[in-house]
Amino acid sequence: MAEAYDAVVVGSGPNGLAAAITLARAGRSVLVIEGRDTVGGGMRTAELTLPGFRHDICSAVHPLGLASPFFRSLPLEAHGLRWIQPDAPLTHPLDQGEAVVLDRSFDATAAYLGRDGAAWRGFLQPLAAAWEDLLPDLLGPLRLPRHPLLYARFGAGALLPADTLARVWFRGRRARALFAGLAAHSIMSLQRSLTAAYGLTMGLLAHGVGWPIPAGGSQSIADALAAYLRSLGGEIRTGWWVRSLAELPPARATLFDITPRDLVKIAGDALPAGYRRTLRRYRYGPGVFKLDYALDGPIPWRNPAVARGGTVHVGGTLEEIVASEREAWQGRHTARPFVLVIQPSLFDPSRAPAGQHTAWTYCHVPNGSTVDMSAAIEGQIERFAPGFRDRILARSAMNTAQYEQYNPNYVGGDINSGVQDLFQHFTRPAVRISPYTTPNPRLFLCSSATPPGGGVHGMCGYWAAQAALRA
Repeated sequence: MAEAYDAVVVGSGPNGLAAAITLARAGRSVLVIEGRDTVGGGMRTAELTLPGFRHDICSAVHPLGLASPFFRSLPLEAHGLRWIQPDAPLTHPLDQGEAVVLDRSFDATAAYLGRDGAAWRGFLQPLAAAWEDLLPDLLGPLRLPRHPLLYARFGAGALLPADTLARVWFRGRRARALFAGLAAHSIMSLQRSLTAAYGLTMGLLAHGVGWPIPAGGSQSIADALAAYLRSLGGEIRTGWWVRSLAELPPARATLFDITPRDLVKIAGDALPAGYRRTLRRYRYGPGVFKLDYALDGPIPWRNPAVARGGTVHVGGTLEEIVASEREAWQGRHTARPFVLVIQPSLFDPSRAPAGQHTAWTYCHVPNGSTVDMSAAIEGQIERFAPGFRDRILARSAMNTAQYEQYNPNYVGGDINSGVQDLFQHFTRPAVRISPYTTPNPRLFLCSSATPPGGGVHGMCGYWAAQAALRA
């Protein structure tokens, strides 16, 4: 039977759409199949609480979306995407009304860090100044870097545990806490190697490109990618959950924006038994418990400077954040979790009715946890914003099981689709010369279970499509 398409892509997250666009730009006929009624994967926005309050279901702030070498090559603004830069990328409240503001400006940030300002600048400014050269080396499979000296400068600190780098490099609690919050985006214990890499990457992006939000919500990114794909002749079919290869139309290549667990289920005997066993051993990390809020006003931060940030890291000191992330990593819950807070309606009025606001929050929990962390999250926010609970009009909660039900790629609530530690970062999902290929020459994996891993950047899909074009 003749192939109906050059390529079929299963899944329409950022990587599935990126793979399809890469193939379509190369002149290939492409079909994207999505199980839900709308495209997007982790890039969806919905009224989760009350009418008129628009909440991002998963991703909300997108430094990698703006910095991605692949996304930067696309005319997404022409298809409706508009980035909004909050007044500051990030703020971090501390007790007694203290706060740190991570500003785009190194001078402004250093003013908050006091005696550690020079150390912060010395470590991050050279990396932030060269982010356009560094990012392509970081956002890809293991290979010889194009800028080896710059990569080595990054790697000198990146391989360390974040807890170690923070204690060695900084002396005061402000800089240590700020770096710990950045590194906690790794969703690993901050006492493990490579977690410093996440702190450095998130920090250099904050200074280099900011931490922007998309106007209207993350669905805007998905819609722009889908519109551009259609302009290239690509097709998209929604509402089709793929259960087996037999369902798919004939194609020269099939790319899967799914987890290794589900690739085994769908592909079955089309993959060798040994490779299937390897995929079953793939490790998933802690999950998230998420709360979205409709508020009758902005969060009443004790220190008004905290409202400058589109993103707020709520967790206190380095020691507290390290303890919180260690507990989740070791399968336990904590009464004082590190909480990621996004306050998009301060900068994008389309997210809530006039005079009202939204808040997006989550904390890390053990994989598969069904514990309700609402009280713990609200207690942490109230700690730095007395009166927060009085502002709540409605809330929407998602535990790890509900998150996985929403998106099967989030196994046990793991939004990174797998642990990104030193071993599994470059070998995800298996040790192969090209991690995007499988032993079946027609089947490819393009999800965040391949390098460079989680985040809305599309680079996993781009690299997988390149592998398919070479096959």
